[in-house]
Amino acid sequence: MTAPLRLHIEPWGTPPARKIAKVVEVLHGGGVAAYPTDSVYALGCAIEARDAIERIYRMRGMKKNQRLALICPDLSTASQYGHFNQTAFRLAQRIFPGPYTLVVPASREVPRTLTDAKRRTVGIRVTSHPIAQAIVAALGRPLLTTSAIAPATGEPCRDVDEILDAFGRHIDVVVEATPTEDAPSTILEVDGDEIILVRQGQGSIEGILD
Repeated sequence: MTAPLRLHIEPWGTPPARKIAKVVEVLHGGGVAAYPTDSVYALGCAIEARDAIERIYRMRGMKKNQRLALICPDLSTASQYGHFNQTAFRLAQRIFPGPYTLVVPASREVPRTLTDAKRRTVGIRVTSHPIAQAIVAALGRPLLTTSAIAPATGEPCRDVDEILDAFGRHIDVVVEATPTEDAPSTILEVDGDEIILVRQGQGSIEGILD
């Protein structure tokens, strides 16, 4: 593959529509994008892009039982892809938008290939980062995503240089912005009325599990 398209976008204010449109064009074409979030850099593709999904798994060295999450523009869209009971809905209102992934039962809108055969759940994010927000809003559907963890080191990528070192020519477009935080999102799962901490990351859990 050729070197990825690099787009410099400042992470404050409204991202330029022209540059966001270029990222979305790549995603519509079945490509893989790297972009900043309110946790670390992420890798993503359109939800229906099977070849891109396989490429993300290969470049990350992910096992098949490791699932990608969905970035949604808002909670209303998220509720189309996940089933939110009262506990999950209240929690989502509290943590979104923010550096969290919330695992809930998946709806029919989520392809079965993206969920565990035994547990039909899905991880959902609503990020507060303006660039990631703009990409998913312009895409018009959820963005399939995973933290950009370098397979050689196991460390998350925080800037474009680390992205290029780790994934190089395996991605199609990368958004160059200021460095992100140094920890991936906090993962919480709602099982009935119980809130389970799956992974402690960037998002605080103070008062959540009490």
